[in-house]
Amino acid sequence: MANDSATTARKTNRRAGGRSGNARRTTGFHLEQMPWRIPVNPDRPTEPVDTEGVQAIHKGAMHILENIGIEFLNDEALTILKDAGCRVTGNNVRMGEDFVMEMVARAPTEFTITPRNPDRAVTIGGKHMVFVNVSSPPNSWDIHRGKRSGDFETFKDFMKLTQFFNCIHIAGGYPVEPIDIHPSVRHLDCLFEKLTLTDKTCHAYSLGRERVEDVMEMVRIAGGLSDDEFNAAPRMYTNINSVSPLKHDFPMIDGALRLARRGQPVMVTPFTLAGAMAPVTMSGAVTLSIAEGLAAIALLQYAAPGCPVGIGTFTSNVDMRSGAPAFGTPEYMRATQITGQLARFYGLPLRSSGVCTANIPDAQAMWETSNSLWAAVQSGTNMVYHAAGWLEGGLIASPEKFVMDCEVLQMIQRYFEPATFATTPEDIALSAITEVGPNGHYFGCAHTQARYTDAFYSPIASDWRNYEAWEADGAVDTPERAHRIYRGIVDNFEPPTMDESIREELADYVARRKAEGGAPTDF
Repeated sequence: MANDSATTARKTNRRAGGRSGNARRTTGFHLEQMPWRIPVNPDRPTEPVDTEGVQAIHKGAMHILENIGIEFLNDEALTILKDAGCRVTGNNVRMGEDFVMEMVARAPTEFTITPRNPDRAVTIGGKHMVFVNVSSPPNSWDIHRGKRSGDFETFKDFMKLTQFFNCIHIAGGYPVEPIDIHPSVRHLDCLFEKLTLTDKTCHAYSLGRERVEDVMEMVRIAGGLSDDEFNAAPRMYTNINSVSPLKHDFPMIDGALRLARRGQPVMVTPFTLAGAMAPVTMSGAVTLSIAEGLAAIALLQYAAPGCPVGIGTFTSNVDMRSGAPAFGTPEYMRATQITGQLARFYGLPLRSSGVCTANIPDAQAMWETSNSLWAAVQSGTNMVYHAAGWLEGGLIASPEKFVMDCEVLQMIQRYFEPATFATTPEDIALSAITEVGPNGHYFGCAHTQARYTDAFYSPIASDWRNYEAWEADGAVDTPERAHRIYRGIVDNFEPPTMDESIREELADYVARRKAEGGAPTDF
């Protein structure tokens, strides 16, 4: 555990040397992109159901919790909920509406996570909207090597992309699972790279005591923090999923309890597919998802009152001909919007995702991802998982898709900026309209020239030339252009600064835990 005196002695050096600034400063590769900022969504959310509809879904979720119950496959959770006065029969837990609402009311509506670089702090809740890299695919794909199993070098490439792009705010789960590292020590190597290649907020998989405790300790070391400082404020987070329908498993609940008791946020995200793991109707699937999410949140708030939590949605439909998940569909969009209404009803931050089922970064990939990202905007989502790089329903991470998705994220960020909807006299521009009149143009007028350098969105991978100019310059399509950008970032990457003594302490911790055997590979 922490040596507080040694930690204090290092802290000044860490805080002086650990701020990396934006990507342009931390890499030798130059690419125009928007500066680091936490986007604020100015729009009123889309609300597909009326007030009575929200109440109907809420009452449906309460009926499930009180009369059907949720299975908790975790003895500690059962003991806690029995102590709370819930009805516990075997693994089945039933809880009343009054208890659930009292627990939900304990949760903060907004919280800030501060990683090792305080300049990279992210606010979760309110109108804030942050984007998370692709997380957890077992495979990767690029246009020159095709589909292949995940490996450690590809994992590190994705972490470099995560650090480089200012529109990616959080280094979430493993962008690709590195199966060339043994599962018992994989989390140690991955977190070491994540904490040294990035200075952004990171995540712990809730997959057993050792993994969760190791990640919390490594985040504490990387931040130059004492135990008390780590526990005093959010520094990292976890995301847990239910086992739909109507179950929470042992390792995820165990990890969630461990983080919550140390003041670290937990995003509770049921994964419900209408017609397979949930009712085929959207309102039925959302109702089931809400019940599963609230059950875990009630547990966490009873065990650690006031701990930061959020509720997530991963509700979509399946192709009823094949049973395959479908993402970026109209049903997915509506389920996300409706869950946003329920999140606001409960006063909880919302997590959703940027997802698709396309197998390569083609037109289908981009329209499905755009649908899901704009559903996040419309729902008032605060944390968007898988915002860049996701393919094949989560089975593939693609660096080209990562770059292409960052284009969409920057467009969303630009869409949020007040300049795109301001109505001051200067913006209405009657003087410019008078100056130009019916026979001139606006390229050269003073109003345009004064705003030229920052007037519009600057593309990353888009090519806005006409066909003849594009063809004359080599006619490179978007995925190939994205591949070249990806290679330029990775090949010229320079990691953010870290105090050498902290890096050594991290390395020593990894070596010691490896010598101890790491984490068990069965649960």
